[in-house]
Amino acid sequence: MDDKPLEIPVLLKRRLQAQVIGPIHAEMVAAIGQEKADAILDSAIRKAAIAEGQAFAAKEPGGETSMASFIKLYELWTADSALEIEVLQATDEAYDFNVTRCRYAETYREMGLAGIGHLMSCNRDGTFCEGYDPNIRLERKETIMAGASSCTFRYRYQRTE
Repeated sequence: MDDKPLEIPVLLKRRLQAQVIGPIHAEMVAAIGQEKADAILDSAIRKAAIAEGQAFAAKEPGGETSMASFIKLYELWTADSALEIEVLQATDEAYDFNVTRCRYAETYREMGLAGIGHLMSCNRDGTFCEGYDPNIRLERKETIMAGASSCTFRYRYQRTE
């Protein structure tokens, strides 16, 4: 028997997660209010993203991560046209791109979960890299999820040693 976990497209994974998380979040809002429910969901998703980043880093040969290996991972998030991106630069120190179409945002809107889509997906972006490689940082000023026409991803690789 193969012990490898089933790899499913990330967009499908996020949809399946949202089908469970959405109703749980709604119940939390009813019980403890929007602010506390959002804070709990935000904290849980960020912790999960860091753990996921660490798991991906552990799969790298020798556990060695880099900006190049991080850029390669983006194939997972763009699979099935989940993201349409315009790459501005991809070097050992920087990965800059704009997302011009985000099917993650579209999916959450279709599911009636646009109000928490940023918690379930967007907030993962910066925290995933904390787990994957603490030298990678994200600066993003706009997201489609928040109503902008594009998402501005600006990753930087800066040694913290």
